[in-house]
Amino acid sequence: MSKQMISSELFLRLQAQFSPGVTIIGEHFQQALLVESEELIELLTVLKTDPNYQFNLLSNLTAVDYVEYFEVVYHLYSLPLKQSATIKTRCTNDHASVPSVTAIWPSADFQEREVYDLLGIRFTGHPNLLRILMPDDFPEHPLRKAYQFTPDGEKG
Repeated sequence: MSKQMISSELFLRLQAQFSPGVTIIGEHFQQALLVESEELIELLTVLKTDPNYQFNLLSNLTAVDYVEYFEVVYHLYSLPLKQSATIKTRCTNDHASVPSVTAIWPSADFQEREVYDLLGIRFTGHPNLLRILMPDDFPEHPLRKAYQFTPDGEKG
């Protein structure tokens, strides 16, 4: 699978179309679109259905805890056009929630459940947002930076 990134020209077109909710971040081959969570579904729907983009594969969905906020990262790939794109959205720690993309890419189901389980980010509209790795009664989200691990398994 080629890793050719979407062109800067197409990123600029998307930024103009969804302004001010979309911003280009990063440089050169590591550019990404940072989108407000309220515009996430509309942008991703365009990226999947518009003939100029055709991102028919959600190759990865993950998240990062930056202490001040969470960043959810979507790695998209267009099989017909052989190009990739990275889309990011952010949410605060006290309101850790973003829209689910399972209606656009059903393959997001387990990936969103994993992010929810390990970081506690809720995906609104997810059809089955349950823990996938940790026990159902586990009270924490172990990949949060605020999580305190102790050798006996008790919260520190």
